[in-house]
Amino acid sequence: MGDLALIFAFALGPALCVGAAGALTLRLLRERSVTVHIVTLLVVTVTAMVAAVAMVADQMFLSPHDRNVVLITVAAAALVSLTVGWLFGRRLAAAAVWADQARQRERQIEQGRRDLVAWVSHDLRTPLAGLRAMAEALEDRVVNDPASVSEYHRRIRVETDRMTRLVDDLFELSRINAGALRLTLSAVPLGDVVSDAVASAAPLAAACRVRLLAPDSGWPTVLASEPELARVVGNLLLNAVRYTPSEGTVRVEAGADTDCAWLAVADTCGGIPEEDLPRVFEVAFRGERARTPCPSTGGPASAGEPTSSGGLGLAIVRGLVEAHGGRVQVRNTTGGCRFEVRLPLPGTA
Repeated sequence: MGDLALIFAFALGPALCVGAAGALTLRLLRERSVTVHIVTLLVVTVTAMVAAVAMVADQMFLSPHDRNVVLITVAAAALVSLTVGWLFGRRLAAAAVWADQARQRERQIEQGRRDLVAWVSHDLRTPLAGLRAMAEALEDRVVNDPASVSEYHRRIRVETDRMTRLVDDLFELSRINAGALRLTLSAVPLGDVVSDAVASAAPLAAACRVRLLAPDSGWPTVLASEPELARVVGNLLLNAVRYTPSEGTVRVEAGADTDCAWLAVADTCGGIPEEDLPRVFEVAFRGERARTPCPSTGGPASAGEPTSSGGLGLAIVRGLVEAHGGRVQVRNTTGGCRFEVRLPLPGTA
């Protein structure tokens, strides 16, 4: 029993030294990846075992040949252990990172759902309250002169249209997220789509005293579904007009590169905070007070979305553009920002 205790003591000494060095190494590497930690832990474990075996073999006064046999055997086992540990360690590290990213993504999605419900509830509650108040006033004949009754009817129609747009946005977004969006792609003249969108946005631009500028020619033809493309251009234009101050300018431009066509909507809104730029296409994201909304839209200013959209307009733009196989991005320019959409050319799909 005494001999076994002595052997244990001889093996424990170098193993503790290696373990202490390994603990210090792991502490120094605490900012590195999971794979590095796993490999370091394996190296420390195997090295401690080799050191203990080498120490015991030396103290047992084995012949050089026998000692080499023991060390070679231990080295072979250590090599196999390190190789297997490294391979499975990388897989384990990748799984751990993937699981962490999945949890973060799930939390972000859940937070997005909560934000969406909050924004939509707010944007529905406000017009519904107004509609109820106006309906009760008409029903109780609190308002009975023809001019006021006509104005109440007009405001009821406006609020109804607003809620209809919001419900349409929700339906469109649900189709995008569910993968139920089916596009019928064809060669679409971009100039025709922009012309219709500019005509639709012109009344709002006039009310906000914003200049809408678009060239008469030079528009490329893109491979797209015309209704969805019209919605993309319309959302970008309305978003730009609503957040461009009075006497500002919204400019629409387009062109074609070798592999794709591009459409840009630039405004003089004053820009979006740099920290908000990566998030302007997120569902229900409205950011901080960064851009000045047109007074006719009402509500507070917020980066990236018109106040009546429930924070869905730019999210729909991104979803529709990506469904076309394109991409959309935004960047700040001098005195404003620029949204740029890139779409495939006919014959490139």
